Amino acid sequence: MKIAILPGDGIGTEIVAEAVKVLQALDLAFETETALVGGAAFDAFGHPLPEATLQLAKDADAILFGAVGDWKYDTLERPLRPEQAILGLRKSLGLFANFRPAICYPQLVDASSLKRELVSGLDILIIRELTGDIYFGQPRGRRIATDGHFPGTEEAFDTMRYSRPEIERIAHVAFQAARKRDKRVTSVDKANVLETFQLWKDVLTDVGLQYPDVALDHMYVDNAAMQLVKAPKKFDVVVTGNMFGDILSDAAAMLTGSIGMLPSASLNDKGQGLYEPSHGSAPDIAGKGVANPLATILSAAMMLRFSLNQPAAAARIEQAVDRVLTQGLRTPDIHSHGTTRVGTVAMGDAVVKALG
Repeated sequence: MKIAILPGDGIGTEIVAEAVKVLQALDLAFETETALVGGAAFDAFGHPLPEATLQLAKDADAILFGAVGDWKYDTLERPLRPEQAILGLRKSLGLFANFRPAICYPQLVDASSLKRELVSGLDILIIRELTGDIYFGQPRGRRIATDGHFPGTEEAFDTMRYSRPEIERIAHVAFQAARKRDKRVTSVDKANVLETFQLWKDVLTDVGLQYPDVALDHMYVDNAAMQLVKAPKKFDVVVTGNMFGDILSDAAAMLTGSIGMLPSASLNDKGQGLYEPSHGSAPDIAGKGVANPLATILSAAMMLRFSLNQPAAAARIEQAVDRVLTQGLRTPDIHSHGTTRVGTVAMGDAVVKALG
């Protein structure tokens, strides 16, 4: 098993170090290789995704990724910004299916921004299509408008697009995932306004006929955002496009108490995956030793389960995280009265100890 370690920027280096520590404590046979990515790679090589880093990722069985980005890079032209590294990895490796579980641990019910009765027992799986939609659509750019309400002025444009095969592919992933859960899929679209998502809705309906044991309903994205806050436990598997999934998964994160608790997996059709926490690089707290490493540690568990065929080891990590929370240990983002506040390294050490 070969794992590419790409810590990235900001708190990425701190949280990935703790996840690697936990993996090493499992005493499994794997090799790791670390490379620069994002702003750190730009500083060293003039590009956020150097060819050597990309090749390492392609050759690995799985990638453990931290986070990229920093405000100091905001003035760079867009192709050189740190965030282009993660987009490049997704596209180059064909990582089309993004799994973002939103689970509210019983120990963290009171850390949620919603009432206890709304989030107790919450277990949602958001499946986001990751290589299409407006983030990758062409053409895109800026120009001087020749028509419209303001001809002669500068305008910018991005193109939203999906093809039937792209939608079919992610739809099958969602229905197959639902079969292992509560057998319910909610497809989120904006078919009342966007032709792209009328196609999305049509294709999801067609694919759903192949899964008569799974219930399918359709929901407009604005209503889905409202229902996530109003009645989040009504959802089981949510499947949606790249942009809507980006937004809704972060909203769902706060239902669980902190985005610092949410792992994610991005998979291609070969089972190769990139595993990262759902949060960003948080440059405002980088280097302070207060970042929550649990999302990254749980991402490592997903890596063991989905790409490295080590489900027992994955379960050990997940059980260890549960034990640590039961012990009352909390990083600042989930700290509350009556719990023990710890830093990044101490939380990682606690998970290692709880592995048993």
